[in-house]
Formats: sequence, structure tokens, C-alpha cells
Amino acid sequence: MFDSVTFNALSSALDGLSARQRAIANNIANVNTPGYQAQRVSFEEALAASVKDGSGSVAPTTKVSLDPTRLDGNNVNLDTETLSNIDTVLRFQFASNATSAQFSLVRASLGGN
Repeated sequence: MFDSVTFNALSSALDGLSARQRAIANNIANVNTPGYQAQRVSFEEALAASVKDGSGSVAPTTKVSLDPTRLDGNNVNLDTETLSNIDTVLRFQFASNATSAQFSLVRASLGGN
């Protein structure tokens, strides 16, 4: 169960979404920091390929955003960060619920409640 493609994929998704939430928080915290470049976390394409290959395990990658900068060199867009945060929170809740369901199946199969 803990080495299944499904469990590995859900775990990788939670790790990636957690990393994205941290990056968004850092971006928002630095919205007024001159020269700060927003961070972007990606993992979905690598995760899809990994699931297709039968593993489901990937690590998220963090890169500097190539979005245009303001005059102070900062490229954080608060609207973009807010929408990305909402999307990430909803995805995290979905993956968390799916992981919980996997554990419930194991508990039920072992005769637990």
C-alpha cells in the first residue's frame, strides 16, 4: 500500500503543493521588496510522467518567475499570488482527502474502525 503508485503520487502531490504554498507565502511577504523575484513551483507534468512510468514519485522544482518586473525590479503580482494560493489550497485539500481515503481503506481491510 505504501509503495503503490497511487500513494506515491498523492505523497508527491502533497509535497509539491506544500512547496508551492511556501513559495506563495514568500512571494506575498516580499511584495514590496525591491529586486525580489517571485518563485514558481512546478511538479504536475513530472508527476503525470512519473505515474505513467509506474513510479508516482517526483520532487517539486522551484524556479524564478520570468514575469515582467516593476521599476523597483520586483515582479510579484498580488492578484496572481492570491489566485494561485486559492487554487493550491483547494488542490491540497483534495489530495489530503484522497490520502485519508487510502488510509481508511487500509484500516478497514485490517479490521479496524
